[in-house]
Amino acid sequence: MPTPTVPATARPSAPTSALEMAEAFEDFMTAFEAFKETNDRRLADLERQRGSDPLTEEKLDRLNRSLDDQKRLIDGYLIKSQRPRLGFERGRTSVAGLEHKAAFDAYVRSGRDDGLHRLEEKALSVGSDPDGGYLVPDETETEIMRRLAEVSPIRAIADVRQVSSSVYKKPFSISGPAVGWVGETTDRTPTAAPTLDELSFPTMELYAMPAATATLLDDTAVNIDEWLAAEVETAFAEQEGSAFVAGDGNAKPRGFLDYDTIAESSWAWKKLGYVATGIDGAFPADTPSDILIDLVYTLKAGYRQNARWVMNRSTQGELRKLKDADDNYIWQPPATADAQAMLMNFPVVEAEDMPDIDSDTMAIAFGDFRRGYLIVDRLGVRVLRDPYSAKPYVLFYTTKRVGGGVQDFDAIKLLKFGES
Repeated sequence: MPTPTVPATARPSAPTSALEMAEAFEDFMTAFEAFKETNDRRLADLERQRGSDPLTEEKLDRLNRSLDDQKRLIDGYLIKSQRPRLGFERGRTSVAGLEHKAAFDAYVRSGRDDGLHRLEEKALSVGSDPDGGYLVPDETETEIMRRLAEVSPIRAIADVRQVSSSVYKKPFSISGPAVGWVGETTDRTPTAAPTLDELSFPTMELYAMPAATATLLDDTAVNIDEWLAAEVETAFAEQEGSAFVAGDGNAKPRGFLDYDTIAESSWAWKKLGYVATGIDGAFPADTPSDILIDLVYTLKAGYRQNARWVMNRSTQGELRKLKDADDNYIWQPPATADAQAMLMNFPVVEAEDMPDIDSDTMAIAFGDFRRGYLIVDRLGVRVLRDPYSAKPYVLFYTTKRVGGGVQDFDAIKLLKFGES
């Protein structure tokens, strides 16, 4: 039996005022101005060949951490402010939906499953699972998936499909048919057939096990659907984030960094192309921003329109220090609290499962992830109530099936911190 998460109590989310968010954003911008001033001093010392002052470096690192902390605070405020209370709108919920919600509520609170058992027998749902448990109401499943899209960085930018089977197979055209211009009476030669490949995306089981006290379950003022969605949100998001970046495809989705890589000049289908910095574990000393420009233009124009940078917090901290040939910082803070930071006019997505800058690591990805990476969700989130394994707490073994992998190998490019 998997290890349960920490028991929970009711955690109603307090509404976040616009004033709090505005103050947090103002603090973020103040910290960024201080960061630029300190970094300018460091660069001036290096230009005078005096070396970098350790106190300046320490202050720069402290300001860098402060920027990260302030941005996380703003993101948290934003998610809470946009999160509606889970519920059923009067006049828009079917009788079957209300019946399912009432039966699910009775099962979670008291363990009575006769209502859910009868509903699933009647529905013969494609989401039924021989391992046991019951499907959550559709509104609860929708809320869980919506929350995941808010806090899971790759899910927020990838292509997401729902399927009813355990494997999603997608044919893909590697090369289209031959085409050309002809005159009205000119002979037409037969065109070549397109080259097709089939990509397969199996779905794997992901679980979370929130725990509740009897007091929480007996409290009728607590919205059980909302509580469950909030409890599994973080656990699912953390596991998904790791798998979508670096998962090996063994009982988990396959991350884009798990695929074979090849120098962009020799790019081939089913491999991700990369550009090397030319320096082992670092940016080039002279005009380091040029290598990022090279990476941008390895991507075809059709992909660049919706491209994004993906990197972790540490890498983003290093990029904040870089300037272009015109002495402008290439990393720009978000223009508003609900916007993203920009790097060379492309949004930056922070994914903590990306590797740090080190010898031969692929620490930065750039591309159109909506076209490049596919996430497959099998219909149905299931809950199995367990009042016995961790008395006096009640565990809720919550599962969903999800898969993922690269669907267009030309849509994502990598920056390798190595010589070649």
